[in-house]
Amino acid sequence: MTLEGRKAGSNRGRQPARPAAQTGQRKTIKRGRKRAAAEARRQAAKRRTRRRRLLIALAVVLAAGLTTGGFIIANLPPSIAVSGAFGNPTVTIPSINPPAGLQVQHLINGHGTLIAKGDLAVADLTAYTWSGKTTKKISDLSTGKPQGLAVGSTIPGLDKSLEGSRVGSRLLITIPPKDGFGSQGDSSLGVTGKDTLVFVVDVLGSYQKTASAHGTREAVSGTGLPTVGTASPGTAPSIHIPATTPSTTLQVKTLIQGTGPVVKKGQLLIAQYEGVIWRTGKVFDSTWESGTPTDFQIGTGQVIKGWDDGLVGKRVGSQVLLVVPPADGYGKSGSSSAGIKGTDTLVFVVDILGTY
Repeated sequence: MTLEGRKAGSNRGRQPARPAAQTGQRKTIKRGRKRAAAEARRQAAKRRTRRRRLLIALAVVLAAGLTTGGFIIANLPPSIAVSGAFGNPTVTIPSINPPAGLQVQHLINGHGTLIAKGDLAVADLTAYTWSGKTTKKISDLSTGKPQGLAVGSTIPGLDKSLEGSRVGSRLLITIPPKDGFGSQGDSSLGVTGKDTLVFVVDVLGSYQKTASAHGTREAVSGTGLPTVGTASPGTAPSIHIPATTPSTTLQVKTLIQGTGPVVKKGQLLIAQYEGVIWRTGKVFDSTWESGTPTDFQIGTGQVIKGWDDGLVGKRVGSQVLLVVPPADGYGKSGSSSAGIKGTDTLVFVVDILGTY
């Protein structure tokens, strides 16, 4: 065995001695790791503390919001409160000065027909004047009954608010004088030129200029009656007057039988119509020409007797021919503005579109 071999054999199974410098470095690294772990634990504890404080603060704000009926973000001024069933709202206006501009809020978003300019909207209105800290209900507008509103022909603020709304909506509208009755106001309603208006509008229906009767066409019996042609939606049917003497009694004939509800006395009736003077064959009035359906209360004397007697009991969707003698029309005085004499018999074709 060589010398190199003996040295090698004497070291078998032994670990080589560690240099002193390497042992010191490992101790330093170990202490650094412990310090880093301790610092990480401290930072995690701080984060948990911040989260707990945030959650406690949020809980306090939520509790405050719940006790007042909402989430309070800031100290907001009081606003108009509206409650109550559709068609019968309760309105509370705060004792503060009204806003300067037009404001519209959709308290209920309807899903019915979209309302456009030129339509006849049907709505329940509740209206107030708001001047300074004083408010007053406008009784002539707040009738508690459905009303027809020709969109584009009411006051500007109401027109703007109705356009683009849908049937079934409840609107809260605050209208400054310039978008209401202007600087002149409306003395018949008790509105001055400085009054802001508040409207709650519950939209019940809407009818376009193309609205028309829909149902089954009926065969018309009888002699000496006008003949009525068919027409496309939005246009008036032709009316041909026979060369005979008209009947001296009211004649009522159903041309199209609708399937809707029966018209009852006292209801608001929505209709398209055209009126012709038998003597001349000339049209003296037509909603098809004006471009907007009309509304009126039926059976209460708001319209001529021939309409009250002839339309009550008919069904919505029907088209009705009325031959109205003077006694059931404009009487002995006639209507000079329409070219109607006191002896004139009148002919109407009426499309019954809806009732409320």
